[in-house]
Amino acid sequence: MVDSLGSKSILDTLKQRLGITAQLERRLHSQSDAAVYRVWQRKFVWIRTGLALKLAIVSYSTFLILGLLLPFNFGQLLIPWQGMAGVTLLSLILMAIVHRTRLGRRFPSLIFLATSWSITLIEQVWATLNGFALQGLFAWTLVFLVQATIVPVRWPLHVIAQGGVLAYYCLVNLGLGLTLTEAKPLLDVGTGLYLFWFCTIATLTVFRYEQLQQAQFRTRRQLEAAYSRLEVEKAQSERLLLNILPATVAQKLKQETTTIAESFPEVTVLFADIVGFTQLSVTLPPTQLVGWLNQIFSAFDQLAENLQLEKIKTIGDAYMVVGGLPIARPDHAEAVAEMALGMQQVVRAFNAEHNQSFSLRIGMNTGPVVAGVIGIKKFIYDLWGDTVNIASRMESQGLADCIQVTEATFQRLHDRYQFRKRGTITVKGRGEMTTYLLIG
Repeated sequence: MVDSLGSKSILDTLKQRLGITAQLERRLHSQSDAAVYRVWQRKFVWIRTGLALKLAIVSYSTFLILGLLLPFNFGQLLIPWQGMAGVTLLSLILMAIVHRTRLGRRFPSLIFLATSWSITLIEQVWATLNGFALQGLFAWTLVFLVQATIVPVRWPLHVIAQGGVLAYYCLVNLGLGLTLTEAKPLLDVGTGLYLFWFCTIATLTVFRYEQLQQAQFRTRRQLEAAYSRLEVEKAQSERLLLNILPATVAQKLKQETTTIAESFPEVTVLFADIVGFTQLSVTLPPTQLVGWLNQIFSAFDQLAENLQLEKIKTIGDAYMVVGGLPIARPDHAEAVAEMALGMQQVVRAFNAEHNQSFSLRIGMNTGPVVAGVIGIKKFIYDLWGDTVNIASRMESQGLADCIQVTEATFQRLHDRYQFRKRGTITVKGRGEMTTYLLIG
C-alpha cells in the first residue's frame, strides 16, 4: 500500500513537472514569436514610412508650386507661407535621407512621427510665430488618413502623432491667447466632434488591422514550423528507407505501385557466419551478446559502404552482402573479395580487444540473380536464384576462418588474388563441385 501511494505521488510529481515544462516551452515559444513579430513590425514600419515619405514629398511639392503660382492671402505675415512650406518640404527631404541610414532603420517610429509632424506641426509653429491660431483640418485629416492606410501598424504611434498636433494646437494657442478670429473659438463643438471621430476611426482601423496582422503572422509561423517538422520527418523517413533499401530501389518504390523486380546477369554474393556464436549466446547476457554482434556487424556495414557494396540482410549471426547491384559494376567480384578479407580482419581485431576466439566462415559465388522488394509491411530487398543458394552452401559447407569460393568466382579473381584449391565437395542440391579458398 505504501509503495502504491509512493508511486502515485511520484507519478503526480512527474506529471506536474512535465506540465510546468510544457507551459514554459509554450511561453518561450510565444515570447519567441512575439520577438520575431516585433522585428517584422519594425521592418514593416520602416518600409511603409519610406513610401509615405515619397508620397508626402511629391504631394507637398504640388501644394508649394500652387502656392507660388497662386499666392495665398494671409495678410501681413512675419514669415511668408511659401517660406513655411519650403521648411516643411526640406524637413521631409531630411527625413527621407535619415530614413535610409542605420539610425532610420533602427528607429523607424521616430521617422514616422517626424514625418507626420513635419506637415502638421511646422505650419502650427509658423502660425504661432505670426501671432494667430491656424486650424489645419485639411492637413491634419489628410495626414492621419495617409498614416492609417499606408502604415497600418503600431496604433499607439498614430495616437501620439494625432495627440501631439491637437495638444499643441489647443494648449499652446490657449496659453498664448491666440484665436482663429475674434468671434470663433479655437475648437468649436462640431469641429471637435469631427476630429474625435476621424482620429478614433483611423486609430481603430489601425488597431483592428494590426490584430489581423498578428493573427496572420502567428498562423504563418505555425505553418512554417509545421512544414519544418514535416521536412524533418520526411528526411528521417528517407534515411530509414535508405537503411532498408538501395537508393535507386527506394526511388522506384516511391514512384511505382507495381512489384519491383530486376534481373542481373552477373553479381557476386557473399554469406558470412560467426562460428560458435550461437552456442556462446546461451552463456552471455543478452545486452553483451547484442552489443558484441552490433560492434562486429557495424564494422561490416562500414566496410560494405566503403566498397560500395549492397548489404542485403542479417539473420542471427549471419551476414549477406552482394556486389554488382542495383547498379552494375565490372569489378563486383574484386570488391566482394576485399569485403571478405576485410571481414576477417574485423573479427581478428574484435578477438584481440575482447580476448575471444571467434572465426568467420565465408562463402562466395558469382552468377545471375533476380532482385526485388517483397512484402507490404517490414518489406525487404532480397535476392533469389541458384547463385544465391550456392553462395549460401559455400558458407555453410565451408571451413572456419576460411573464404570458400566457387569455380565461377575463382575464374574472375585467380589472376589478382591468391587461392588454394580445396578440391571437390558434395554440395546439397548440386552434387560434386570444385571449390577454392581465398587466401589473400
